Amino acid sequence: MSVAPYAVQTATARGRLHKEAEAPTRTPWQRDRDRIVHSAAFRTLQYKTQVFLNHEGDFFRTRLTHSLEVAQIARSIARRLHLDEDLTEGLALAHDVGHTPFGHAGEEALSAAMQPWGGFDHNTQSLRLVTMLERHYFAFDGLNLTWELLEGLAKHNGPVDHPTAYVADYAARHGLELGSFASAEAQVAAQSDDIAYHAHDLDDGLRAGLLHLPDLEDLPVVGDALAQARLVQREVGAERCGANDPRLRHETIRRVINVLATDLTAQTQRNLERLSPTCADDIRHAPYPVVAYSEAMRVANLEIRKFLYARLYRHWRVNRMTRKARLTVESIFTILSENMTLLPDGWREDALAARDAKKMADAHRVVADYIAGMTDRLAMEEYRRLTDLSSPG
Repeated sequence: MSVAPYAVQTATARGRLHKEAEAPTRTPWQRDRDRIVHSAAFRTLQYKTQVFLNHEGDFFRTRLTHSLEVAQIARSIARRLHLDEDLTEGLALAHDVGHTPFGHAGEEALSAAMQPWGGFDHNTQSLRLVTMLERHYFAFDGLNLTWELLEGLAKHNGPVDHPTAYVADYAARHGLELGSFASAEAQVAAQSDDIAYHAHDLDDGLRAGLLHLPDLEDLPVVGDALAQARLVQREVGAERCGANDPRLRHETIRRVINVLATDLTAQTQRNLERLSPTCADDIRHAPYPVVAYSEAMRVANLEIRKFLYARLYRHWRVNRMTRKARLTVESIFTILSENMTLLPDGWREDALAARDAKKMADAHRVVADYIAGMTDRLAMEEYRRLTDLSSPG
């Protein structure tokens, strides 16, 4: 499928940091996507928390299923906007690979623990993973992804005014131009992230019984979607299944996704008409993000987010699990950073070498990298191994 002039173009791709012969059967961004899918960091997302811990139920979203849903939404929007679908998909699949176990609770704990040593955030960790920590190839560390994908990953939240040390260093080596917006493909992936987590966090909250359908009736977008779903339920004679019919939840959530994606696409098309970009750099250097909602939908999204924070993310049951998750990560970090000889092979040698060279920030970074790469269940098992005398070392 041909792409619009303002889409990222294969002919003008800026290449990889380490030169490689391109694949004869795949575009550069198809190759990027495939490398992400085959990475260890991507596989571990299947056992990393979205909102509910992995062991709380088989049907709740994990970071992996979230990433797949983001990719589906992003690819559909990219097709409507005549963007490069493969680059958009690759960015959507990669955007969360730097997440710690236990989602934001784990990240907050690791960020606090690493504060004296340069801090921690999952966006930087995503870049570290794909440019350094994934080690598959003899010729280089990392996945050696294209400039276009790494640019979008680094600018997932827009221009980076105050980059972390690692992001600044890598951007200088690869010329990522942190001060500008990312490509339209990257902007679509970022907005699709919001669409996906709004929709599936509502879905998981309802499934878990922490939210109830009547709670949603006055919520913008969601209330209308619920009313439409109930109307269809009556029209097809499915009211006998009751107000708790799982299909009513699904019919509501799919309408929420459709309304958000449709508004985003329509407003972006209006923005493109106003800007009249002739190349991808026109998108990057626009005075505003081109991929955006209408003002009314932007406000509605803020209301949905506010509702989720108040009623789901800060629900007492979620708070209890969050506290336990933080305690687990804090404890593992404290024990391993105080005695780095307890780290497993590979990690131990790297940490001790940095410590012996008096590079304590680097030594603690090894501990953080080790913990950040854990799944929920591996972190729980590591905590037991380090604190429970009855658990084998």
